[in-house]
Amino acid sequence: MKKVVEFLTANPVQYLATVGRDGKPKCRPFMFCFERDGRLWFCTSNQKEVYRETVANPNVEISVSSPEYAWLRLSGRVVYENNRAAKETCMNIPIVKSVYQTADNPTFEVFYLQDVSGTIADFSGEPPYRF
Repeated sequence: MKKVVEFLTANPVQYLATVGRDGKPKCRPFMFCFERDGRLWFCTSNQKEVYRETVANPNVEISVSSPEYAWLRLSGRVVYENNRAAKETCMNIPIVKSVYQTADNPTFEVFYLQDVSGTIADFSGEPPYRF
């Protein structure tokens, strides 16, 4: 998990793909917040379409590439949790704090990914790192 967290942290704009409520794929920029106890945590607003999509179908995939032409793909299932500690940790990220102001914001939601799997790969010819 350490390699995954390092890659996500070093490349802060990831792309989250969901299945839209219309059954069509949707992809948007997203941001990894932190890892705790082997869980990758993210946040969003319960007023956004991405929230409604992931409630209806929690299966997602995240993709991100580095300036060195390496990339990470991971998939998992979104699990929303009303976790005060996770919300407080997210508030340490300036852009999150600027949007939601407080962990008590009623639109502020945190989630982690369950059953995470994926790869980190590049053009080196070496086999991908699978997790």
